[in-house]
Amino acid sequence: MAQLTDAVAQKAKSWLTDVFDVDTKNEIEHLLKNDPADLEDRFYKDLEFGTGGMRGVMGVGTNRINKYTLGKNTQGLSNYLKQQFPNQEVRVVIAYDCRHNSKRLAKVVADVFSANGIKVFLFSDLRPTPELSFAVRHLNCQCGIVLTASHNPPEYNGYKVYWEDGGQIVPPQDGAIISEINNLDFSDIKFDENTSLIEYIDEEVDDVFINQSVANGSFNAKGKDNFKIVFTSLHGTSITAIPKTLEKAGFNNVIIVKEQAEPNGDFPTVKSPNPEEPEALSMATKLAEETGADMVVGTDPDCDRLGIAVRDNDGKMILLNGNQTMIVMTRFLLDQWKAAGKIKGKEFIGSTIVSTPMLAKMANDYGVEYKEGLTGFKWIAKMIMDFPELDFIGGGEESFGYMVGDFVRDKDAVTATLLACEIACDAKANGSSFYNELLKSYVDYGLYQEDLISLVKKGKEGAEEIKQMLIDMRQNPIESIDGSKVIKVEDYQASTSKNMKTGALDTMDIPISNVLIYYTEDGTKIAARPSGTEPKIKFYFSVRSDLSSVSDFEKASTLLNDKIARIKKEMNL
Repeated sequence: MAQLTDAVAQKAKSWLTDVFDVDTKNEIEHLLKNDPADLEDRFYKDLEFGTGGMRGVMGVGTNRINKYTLGKNTQGLSNYLKQQFPNQEVRVVIAYDCRHNSKRLAKVVADVFSANGIKVFLFSDLRPTPELSFAVRHLNCQCGIVLTASHNPPEYNGYKVYWEDGGQIVPPQDGAIISEINNLDFSDIKFDENTSLIEYIDEEVDDVFINQSVANGSFNAKGKDNFKIVFTSLHGTSITAIPKTLEKAGFNNVIIVKEQAEPNGDFPTVKSPNPEEPEALSMATKLAEETGADMVVGTDPDCDRLGIAVRDNDGKMILLNGNQTMIVMTRFLLDQWKAAGKIKGKEFIGSTIVSTPMLAKMANDYGVEYKEGLTGFKWIAKMIMDFPELDFIGGGEESFGYMVGDFVRDKDAVTATLLACEIACDAKANGSSFYNELLKSYVDYGLYQEDLISLVKKGKEGAEEIKQMLIDMRQNPIESIDGSKVIKVEDYQASTSKNMKTGALDTMDIPISNVLIYYTEDGTKIAARPSGTEPKIKFYFSVRSDLSSVSDFEKASTLLNDKIARIKKEMNL
């Protein structure tokens, strides 16, 4: 039987005091006697804030989501809020998704805030994450919390923290909050609620949010009566907002996948409730074929990511990846702004370092600025905050997230779903299609083809393996990829960009992150990074070729897919 390390054993036994409830203590006693390996995993580290907040498996322990880890975070956050906003009423708003324990844990978080004299607005039932981001500013709050683990497996939950601008916390707030949390003992948590400070909210925020989604995502597309949509919420929160938003925008031909409409933290009809996974949308795609629908839209459990399927030029329903959807959405918005005479040189679009390079070329063509940040939408929200003199048009990332305008400061599958439907409907009415608009962009800017590999490495050993893989890549840098020389390596952990031809080393002005990106002479780009929200290491591939006409797409795409396959084999992935 595996042995506990002394440090972990001592840490676990500290949870046997009267600070913790009887059930927690009984479970730890059981694990101490019967499963030290499991106990080691539960206590060998503390959960940390990553690219998407704090996320982890539910259960007892410092490396788990439970009332004590969330309570401690909330106590530290309460202390920090009172320091940052002295002599005023501090207000927070809390939302939660469909996951097991989300409602209960949201109430625990509300209790701790209220026990610290902080006014709390608590949604009385599940709501989409983008609505929480919107509600922060709408209700004049200094902070927002959403209990969610996005598309992670059913055993996970999480805790995202938003600041007064409606975006997720970024430096220096995150470091300061973590420091405040680390200075606390679990005995410092104030769990005794002040009921007079907790106010439940619902439709009064829903209605304003949906109206704003329609105002930002609707462009009066023609032919809505002849446009059929299949929608699935994948058992998540989007069922509370997206059907109403589509109806308000004039889409009355929406078919909902009934088997997936009921919120359910077990996600019983899918292997993973992640619209990035083709299997997740298979039920919706099948229904679209049966009903002759024009497009499919599916969202993840907290309704910040969306996946879509559209008909290709042969009428076949195909899934698009996040980069492809983002390309079409961004170009459509740019066209709308240009037609309205709103592009005056003080606008920008935003994306991330692992997303398609096409957006930079597109921004230059339209005369707007292009800004690029680390993975995670909090960095796009930070761009809006850092450059108030610029108007944000829209932006997204390869992992199926998009944001239209700045009324929400996080990826927003509600407004993005409406925008996708508007584009597809308008294109159909004009003799084109969503798919054909994508191909036109490939002709204009080059055929960029992207792919992603995620390697799952669970537990303490998995974390060490991921760490070592990146160390090896830094110590033994790749010199060529598919016969093309590496000309530049960006190391975001060292904040350096190295010219491999000259050896020149430039400093990058971007926050430190454990990411490596390789660029080759033929335009290939490969990025490697550990996931901030899951036990995975991710490899992103982007390859490019010119495309002279839409009719050449299939042949050119096949050649690029072959190239990606060769690269994966070369890298033993």
